Amino acid sequence: MGTLQGTRVATRVTWLGHSTVLVQTAKGTNLLIDPFIAHNPKYPKGFDLPEKIHYILLTHGHMDHMADAVPVAERHGSTVVAIYELADYVAKKGVSNTIGMNLGGTVQLEDVAVTMVEAKHSAGVQDENGTHYVGVAAGYVLSIEDGPTIYHAGDTAVFSDMRLIGELYHPQLAMVPIGGHFTMGPKEAAVALKFLGTKKVLPLHYGTFPPLKGTPQQLAALVGQDVEVLQIAPGDSIQA
Repeated sequence: MGTLQGTRVATRVTWLGHSTVLVQTAKGTNLLIDPFIAHNPKYPKGFDLPEKIHYILLTHGHMDHMADAVPVAERHGSTVVAIYELADYVAKKGVSNTIGMNLGGTVQLEDVAVTMVEAKHSAGVQDENGTHYVGVAAGYVLSIEDGPTIYHAGDTAVFSDMRLIGELYHPQLAMVPIGGHFTMGPKEAAVALKFLGTKKVLPLHYGTFPPLKGTPQQLAALVGQDVEVLQIAPGDSIQA
């Protein structure tokens, strides 16, 4: 288990494989980002989610990021937060409580201010009726009261406006994809971290499937001593 320094109250961040992350604040708010569980080969066996998941945050409509949004919301009494079109889609699939938002907007979720920021990626959702437009891909900045500011990039390429995310929000922990093929790989992620100015990173979206070849070790070699690369196994947590 790693530790983030410089904050007054502990927040627990648990990586659940691929891009699925559970954030638990010291005040008891549980947020699950991009739930991909039942068919996720990297989801930790035997890991039980908390009884209550207050909010589910979806970065985009691809199934490896939202396949379990509806069942988790039903089982754990969750409100699903997503870009407007995707929130409407999951509502039509049976989710009772949704919050639709858009790029640049912020919603207050208990003790967490959640800001939706830009990502560069496609975002259609596929179901039994084909592919549907469900808005654009996004990332999230979580500004936690008496806790850290955390950035989850979703699926994205590196883009120069990541500098704005750094300038506006100063994230203390960045969670970024490194697998390549469908997202940026280690080379691009290293540049993204320079743009963000973040000194700690939790790599995501690697090793789940054969094309996702980027590794935390490759990223660590590229950033050197400038950034701490948190190399944890699915099911492990860091605390802030």
